[in-house]
Amino acid sequence: MSKLKKYLPWSIRIFIFIMFMVSGIAKMFPIWAFEKQFVDLGFASWCNAPYFARLIIALEIAIGFGILQPHYIKKIVIPGTILLLAAFCVHLTIEMFAHGAMTGNCGCFGQLIPMTPLEAFIKNIICIALLIYLFRNVNDKPKGENKIIYLVALYLASALFMFAIFTFCPCKKTEAIVPNINVSDSIKETSLRIDSPSVDKIKPANQDNAVKNNDSTLGAVVPAPVEKGPPPMKSRYSFLTNFSNKTVHLDEGKKILCFFSAGCDHCQHTAKQLHDLAKKIPLPPVYVIFMNEEVDKIPEFFTIAECKFPYTIMEVPAFWDLLGSNADTPGVVLLWNGHIIKFYEGLEANTFNVDEFQKLCTAK
Repeated sequence: MSKLKKYLPWSIRIFIFIMFMVSGIAKMFPIWAFEKQFVDLGFASWCNAPYFARLIIALEIAIGFGILQPHYIKKIVIPGTILLLAAFCVHLTIEMFAHGAMTGNCGCFGQLIPMTPLEAFIKNIICIALLIYLFRNVNDKPKGENKIIYLVALYLASALFMFAIFTFCPCKKTEAIVPNINVSDSIKETSLRIDSPSVDKIKPANQDNAVKNNDSTLGAVVPAPVEKGPPPMKSRYSFLTNFSNKTVHLDEGKKILCFFSAGCDHCQHTAKQLHDLAKKIPLPPVYVIFMNEEVDKIPEFFTIAECKFPYTIMEVPAFWDLLGSNADTPGVVLLWNGHIIKFYEGLEANTFNVDEFQKLCTAK
């Protein structure tokens, strides 16, 4: 029993250290996904989300190291950690009532280890129980030897590390970049019968351009015919006119607009699906918007996807404003004369469906 009392508290401290370190590191890759959680929950805007994200990750790192050191371990570190986990439990309880206990990823371990709200809640309760045991079995340094400066320095060092490693530009106004259009209205899909005879095919005058717009360096792509479609209208994407230094009119005819992150394997898979589909049917021109994160991976993205589509790069806040704050990557939008025929996003209920998409692309 004496050995258990001797080694168990340190085993718990090491476990808590590992958990908080993994939690903090996991949120860094990619850090924009953690920033987006603050925006989606309404806790922050894209102007201040980068600050909140880095400060909270720094707090997790500081708690991890703080649990191993002796200064104010019982008066500050353990009680503060318990209060933080209790606050997360309250938030998770609200999320479970609002969206379901087994729906979505709580983000506790970022994209590395997806956890449902219920799983995260149970994990936090276990950690609180371990911390209560630890509180009863550890002691602060003797009176007069505790120094708060150690805890302050630990957090400041963690914060400095986060802001130095994950640099970002101060918030830029995006109103001039993204039109001020209600997102929920802008993604309403136009109801068109797939077997409707109302659209007349006309001989494509820009067939060569269609091939170029679907430029694939690793395989042939079938050019899409030009179709009349529904009455022309101006979409919220019409301001995007330059992809790979080519002038593009997204509101003319059928177009496919994709929202991808270069380091996202699901986005790479969706691009590969579009490339494979283009070999089977006359696919409308495909254009890609990459967020301005991991842009150095764009060549690798197209190599893995086995295709190369014209693309543009957009700042992260503007990217999410355009895709929709509650939407997620990969995003695929089918446009027809400015009308949104179909809007796919994320990996859940509205994820990209290649069979359905093939029918929509060949609708007449």
